[in-house]
Amino acid sequence: MTTASSSTQLVVLRGNSASGKSSVAAGLRERYGRGIALVSQDTLRRDVLRERDVPGGANIGLIDLTVRHALEHGFHTVLEGLMYVAHYGDMLAGLLADYPGRTHCFYLDVPFEETLARHATKPIADEVTAAQLRSWYRPLDLLPGGIETVIPASNSLAETIDHVMHASGWKTRAPEPGGR
Repeated sequence: MTTASSSTQLVVLRGNSASGKSSVAAGLRERYGRGIALVSQDTLRRDVLRERDVPGGANIGLIDLTVRHALEHGFHTVLEGLMYVAHYGDMLAGLLADYPGRTHCFYLDVPFEETLARHATKPIADEVTAAQLRSWYRPLDLLPGGIETVIPASNSLAETIDHVMHASGWKTRAPEPGGR
């Protein structure tokens, strides 16, 4: 049983590479201010553990623990990443079961052609090939039960952030004096 404050919310942002997950997460934090923990699959998997995305990978448990820790310490939490259902589905189902009514799931649906165009603007564009992107791409890799709101590529970044803020009940906060 969790000890999280009943007011903390979990937002899960999933989608293919270059779908805008990290940009939406950063935008949510910017609009809301302090009190949001960002948990990035890539940061924990690739940077912290330097692990490939494989079924049963150590990063899956680390993501789960990190999300739970943040929620249990009073932080709204945004979890973002590709998180293929085949690899991460059980972990996400556990979070949904343990935080009912306080978890909002979104799938950013971007066609492969748009994925390629967006990827070309990223700093890693020269490191990751179109063939690699194609091998990672999973069209509408949705969690079972219709629990994810599908956000189309036609939505702007601002529209997507607005939608997630509204769905989670978050209000834009005034900037804090002194920044940090």
